[in-house]
Amino acid sequence: MKKLDKVILVLFSVLILLQSIIVMFLVAGWLDLRIVNRFVSIALNNENHAKIILIVEVVLLLLSLKCIFFEPAPKEHKEKGILMQNDNGKLLISKTTLENIVSSVIKGFDSVEIVSVLVDVDTLNNLIVAVNVIVGKDVIIKELTLNMQNKIKEAIKKTSDLEVKSVNVKIKDIVVE
Repeated sequence: MKKLDKVILVLFSVLILLQSIIVMFLVAGWLDLRIVNRFVSIALNNENHAKIILIVEVVLLLLSLKCIFFEPAPKEHKEKGILMQNDNGKLLISKTTLENIVSSVIKGFDSVEIVSVLVDVDTLNNLIVAVNVIVGKDVIIKELTLNMQNKIKEAIKKTSDLEVKSVNVKIKDIVVE
C-alpha cells in the first residue's frame, strides 16, 4: 500500500472514530446538541477557520473519491521475475532461475570465467541479459561473445519459452597465465 493511501486510511479512520463518539454521546444524552452547534458556529464565524475547514473538506472529498473509484496500481513482478499465465493457472519464473540458466550456459565455455550475470525485465516482459566475464588470453572475443549470446538466447527460449531482447556481454578482463 502506498504511503498516501495509508495516510488517507488513517485520517478517515480517525475522523470516523470522532464522528462515532460524538453521535454516541448525543444519542446517549451525555452531550448536548447545543454544545456541538456552538462549536460549529464558532469555527465557521471566523473567516480564516472557515477557509481552512473548506480546504480540508475539499481535499478529503477528493482523496475519498480517489480511494473509492481508482484502484491502486497492481504490483508488478519485475523484482521477482516473469509472471506468465495460461488457462491452467500462473507461472512465475524468478530472475534467479533465469540467471542460473545463463550461468550454466557460460560454464560450458572452457575459456570463460563468470564474474556476474544480471537478468532484467522491461515493461513488455522482454528479457535483457547482462553478463560480465573474464576470458583466457587466446580467445577470439568476437566469435566467443557471438556464440555465447546465441547459446544464452537458445537456452532461455528452450527452458522457459521466453524471448531475450538482448544479451550484453562485457569482457571484464583477460587472464594471462
